[in-house]
Amino acid sequence: MSRSKAAAQDESGVDPLSMSIILMEDMIEKLKVLNYDNEFVNTVKVKPLSRHYFVIQTNPGEQFFMFTSLAVFLINKAGIILEYPQEYDDPNSTIASILDAIRQLEIDVDFPPNKLKQGHGQHVIYILDSLCNKILENIKYKWLKPQFPKEETIEEVIPEDDSEVLQEQIEDELMARDSDEDEENLLNIDDLYAVNNVPKAISKADEILESTTNFDDWKLELERVLPQLRVIIKTNARDWRSNLDQMKMYRDKTKDIMKAARPQLDKLRSDLVENLDKITSREKSLNSQLEQLLQEYRIAQDELARVTNRFQELSGGIEERQRQLSQATSALETVKQKIEDRSSCMTDGSPLVNLKKAISIVKGDIVSMDVKLGVLEHNLLKARLRDKTMSQNYVNADALFVS
Repeated sequence: MSRSKAAAQDESGVDPLSMSIILMEDMIEKLKVLNYDNEFVNTVKVKPLSRHYFVIQTNPGEQFFMFTSLAVFLINKAGIILEYPQEYDDPNSTIASILDAIRQLEIDVDFPPNKLKQGHGQHVIYILDSLCNKILENIKYKWLKPQFPKEETIEEVIPEDDSEVLQEQIEDELMARDSDEDEENLLNIDDLYAVNNVPKAISKADEILESTTNFDDWKLELERVLPQLRVIIKTNARDWRSNLDQMKMYRDKTKDIMKAARPQLDKLRSDLVENLDKITSREKSLNSQLEQLLQEYRIAQDELARVTNRFQELSGGIEERQRQLSQATSALETVKQKIEDRSSCMTDGSPLVNLKKAISIVKGDIVSMDVKLGVLEHNLLKARLRDKTMSQNYVNADALFVS
């Protein structure tokens, strides 16, 4: 909240807590106009805000998450796209992104970002209320005057009670009875003419009427019907007379309280104005004393920004050279591996040993084959000799038989 608003609050005599409650209630109404029930509560899956949710501290972690989520929702609705924060995100980066978007919307923020880490307080409410006002201004929303419904007068039906008689019923009955008696007592012209013609002796009462009721009986009868003659007046809440009397009573009480409190309030106002003037003068003096340091600080910030940009440019070149170096290193390792494989093949005698073993095995196989061939030739020779002997024996036998 800006210093001008804070000064206005101090001058009006409203404490920050009361102002926060009023702003929070107005903000809830603005959020309802922006349809946050369907677009935020149902989307993020959270509970609707109470009317004093951000006024006092209840659960700082939950309140901070709700504040950041609601602020991002309003910023997106204002036209700047931000991603919804997660529960384990860095709060400093989240607040920094929200404040950058708020500055883009041309909303004044003249308090440190640490005030928003609490998740409650007048600064949080100020941010959300300013975003609501910005969105309503963008959509050109106009507040209309309230239209109050016409109150229908409903007649109250009061149950009849034998033991209680309303004053109005009694008055109506008495008025009806008086009207009947008046009608009975009215005389028309004929009756008046007849009365005038009646002799005076007849018009006078013959004798004086005297009561024949016993006093004790009359007293007992009075005690018996006395409870039924109670008149109970019920107050009606809609009676304008009672409301007017209450308003007058409250007005008188307010005047009496204001008479006693006005000097104290005036004194408090004067003290606040004096302290505010002192703070303003002190601030001006500090600004004048620190002007040179602030100028140096701005120059140092500009130099830091320039060096940071240069560093980022150089860092980009270094990364490219590191990538080329890694590619060259991988190619060199491949060549080294090939050279090692070839050198190991050239100096290794295992192929020669394997060749000698193979030659010895082949020689052994040749010897075994020669032996097998010798055995086969021997068997073949024996078979031939046997066949030859048998053929000679057949020839000799044939010669003897012929002779």
